[in-house]
Amino acid sequence: MRLADWREGWRTDAIPHRFDGEVVERKDCLVVRTPGNPTYYWGNCLMLKRLPGDDDVVHWCERFDAEIARRQPASRHVAIGVDDDYRGEQRPAWEAEGFQLLVNVMLRLREGELLAPARATRGAVQLRPLDLARESDALIEVEMTDAGGFEPAGYRAYLQDQHRRWRAMQAAGLLLWFGLWCDGTLAATCGLIRDRPEPGAEGRFQRVVTHGAWRRRGLASAMVHGVARHALEQWRCRAVYMAADPDDVAVGIYRSLGFRDLSTGVGLQRNAPADRGAQRARDVA
Repeated sequence: MRLADWREGWRTDAIPHRFDGEVVERKDCLVVRTPGNPTYYWGNCLMLKRLPGDDDVVHWCERFDAEIARRQPASRHVAIGVDDDYRGEQRPAWEAEGFQLLVNVMLRLREGELLAPARATRGAVQLRPLDLARESDALIEVEMTDAGGFEPAGYRAYLQDQHRRWRAMQAAGLLLWFGLWCDGTLAATCGLIRDRPEPGAEGRFQRVVTHGAWRRRGLASAMVHGVARHALEQWRCRAVYMAADPDDVAVGIYRSLGFRDLSTGVGLQRNAPADRGAQRARDVA
């Protein structure tokens, strides 16, 4: 199974994996490992072309154990992605084993499609790239407000490992992380990555987060618009992609800015024991 044959959603999701992780092509799946961050669920996963059946749960759990968990004992979750559209399938046997069935919609924006935000922000705003060498701590504090029920100490450690990767990608010209300040406070952040540091690249958003105390002010819309404009005009990306929960209010913001639906993707995620109370994806960007 070849990564090159996958659709834009999962292919652009693999940009960081190709940078400093491992993408191993097997006959029946892709194996993704991130040795530098073993608790990154969707950087340590198996990728399939079809949603497995209920009678396949034991098989794929054993495959995950053989390909990832035995090599990386800190990877105590199980994550299996599917590069196929969701058709309403249910997987009760997987759910009985503690899995969540997650659905994401993949959106794309190309040159000439970006639309202005529908409403002005409340408050004076400034958008600029962060200096990750100096400003990672402030960024992590915003991201921790979006931990979504994951065990806090482990989630912070996961973020710190991710930030080491982001700094290396920034040095290679493949990443910028943006902060949006409102009335002088860092209120929202997101990352922008690309598959190569030259015109014509594919761009991809990473972790759009608005601090809980600063929501409903139009900040996410302003930030995504500004970052998308940077991708198209400064980086001259041929397209920029975004993944979103189809049931979340944020997807409406992205569509209002000109992002267009491409496809859906499916994930089967069983959290690590410390995170069993969380009922959401752990950062499919």
